[in-house]
Amino acid sequence: MNITFRQMNVFLAVAQLKSITAAAEACYVTQPTVSMQMKELTDTIGLPLYEQIGKRLHLTEAGESLAETAQAMTEEWSRFEQTIEAMKGHKKGRLRVAVASTAKYFVPRILGDFCHAYPEVDISLEVLNRDGVVQRLKENADDLYIMSIPPEDMALEKQAFMENPLVVIAPINHALAYQTGLSLKSLENESFVLRERGSGTRLACNRHFEEHQFKPKVRLELGSNEAIKQAVAGDLGLGVISRHALAGKAENEGLAVLDIETFPIHANWWLLYPQGKKLSPIAKEFIAHLQATAHKL
Repeated sequence: MNITFRQMNVFLAVAQLKSITAAAEACYVTQPTVSMQMKELTDTIGLPLYEQIGKRLHLTEAGESLAETAQAMTEEWSRFEQTIEAMKGHKKGRLRVAVASTAKYFVPRILGDFCHAYPEVDISLEVLNRDGVVQRLKENADDLYIMSIPPEDMALEKQAFMENPLVVIAPINHALAYQTGLSLKSLENESFVLRERGSGTRLACNRHFEEHQFKPKVRLELGSNEAIKQAVAGDLGLGVISRHALAGKAENEGLAVLDIETFPIHANWWLLYPQGKKLSPIAKEFIAHLQATAHKL
């Protein structure tokens, strides 16, 4: 089969974006160009690679197989390019990192320092909820992944690199705000504003509450730490968030961190990638950088 790298890259864009138009925009070419490339690729393969149902594009079995092969070839070529650049004494290429949303409070600073050390490295950062990161991990869509609770049903290389303490927050004028040594039982009449089900923070909360036989009265479930902080400051209930989400002082956001006997919940931030994955030279450099700098945050 005579297939070009260009065709592979265009097809990968189509496969990932599920749209000819979006793929054309991502590849900086016209829509007719993408359609022509897809027709030539389909003719070469000899089987349909996708089908259009309404506005949604769906890969066929042959298309799924080609996308998996194209992804592996692209990654292998990228590693080769980085290896050659390293032999020349350069550090060039792209680092793709997917992180759980709470990690956005510290990962950009780590990446910023890394970019200063390696200015010719391009960074692709995906900030998603935990389910989104797990999905990308299953698809092997990135070089590295960062989250607080790794999935247990996958074979992964895991490195804990920083603590992720979870604390209870309240409005700054709350009656419990300046009391010490509070028990969980003292919160049984309080309403809670918690992260959505499936998030790393919520999983850790549920595990902790079950362990201590405490059932919170959940008033709201929200999809971001910023929304939770605003809701708590607005006196809609108590919240549980990562201390990293309180980038400055809690009082500057109208919040107080409660002194609860069983808090903070002690968790970790984990760096992950699938077992057997061949890391690029740049990914290895970033892991070393992360290990050397994370404790300073």
